[in-house]
Amino acid sequence: MTTELDLLVRLGDYEQPQDVADRAVQAEELGFDRITVGETTGWNIVPPLTLAADRTEELGISNDVISPYGRSPAMLAQTALTLHDASDGRFRLGLGPSSPAITERWHGLEFDRPLRRTRETIEVIRAVYGNGSPAYEGEIFDIAGLNYERDVPETPPPIDLGTLGPKATEMAGRFGDGWAPQLFTKAGLEDRLEDLERGAELAEGDKSLEDLRVAPIVRGVASEDRELARRKARGTIAFMLGAYGPYYGDSVAEQGYPDVVEEIRAAWQDRDTEAMAAALPDEVLDDLAPAGTPEEVREWVDAYREIDGVDAVRVGFVDEMTEREKRTTMEAVADLV
Repeated sequence: MTTELDLLVRLGDYEQPQDVADRAVQAEELGFDRITVGETTGWNIVPPLTLAADRTEELGISNDVISPYGRSPAMLAQTALTLHDASDGRFRLGLGPSSPAITERWHGLEFDRPLRRTRETIEVIRAVYGNGSPAYEGEIFDIAGLNYERDVPETPPPIDLGTLGPKATEMAGRFGDGWAPQLFTKAGLEDRLEDLERGAELAEGDKSLEDLRVAPIVRGVASEDRELARRKARGTIAFMLGAYGPYYGDSVAEQGYPDVVEEIRAAWQDRDTEAMAAALPDEVLDDLAPAGTPEEVREWVDAYREIDGVDAVRVGFVDEMTEREKRTTMEAVADLV
């Protein structure tokens, strides 16, 4: 099967939700297979994705990822089923365990037992998918249940999980339909795929790695000004490692770069973003992100999608990119379609 190509866009880059639909139209015209957006403390994902679905015909629609603390499981099922209908069945629901910052400082909840909450959330969503009711008895959720007032589709939206650690990724393999990891070197991704496969083997029924859509996220930039592209990518990746909470940094440290992550985190303590970027060596940048000329970015993504077990690569942008750089990056990787 040919490896697909997804486009990850950040809602904060746009002035109106309608602009996301414009980007989706561009992505479809260039041959991308799917567009996906994240949700943190900005726009709700539903309006821009609904607009994107309405403006396109074949482009897949996804999100990376919704917090299980931000909506009830029943509301997540409603959200998925609504976007399924809006897109004529092209939607995939993305979930992830979230983080302490988003959970506590935005949603006002305790970041307690994230993996268990994610698992039970999936099970409640599948209950709605199965019989139209969220009735459930678990360790976190105890729901008496009402009936979904519309017909449930025969093929409801698949559920993708955005996870990093071995146990969380095993859970993705066991309970999910797909996996959307981020900030993995090629070697690190190959190692983590073993956890995903083990989870699939633990699932009920006859399930294997081939049944999961593996779509790792990579953030990059292509430009004829090679050094400018690498400067922008270096700043974004370093910020993610040092300032985005512990999980990305811990993951990259475990992939072989503990000293690099420690130095970046030390610079973040002083809020010194220049020192953070300077602490990210070329070899680590090259392991984690496609950044450079269009040809270099295209070759990087092509090599990444050749990893055994990868079904799609989700290409996202880095900070401070101009519209021209975004278009150049999209066109560079679209040549692989």
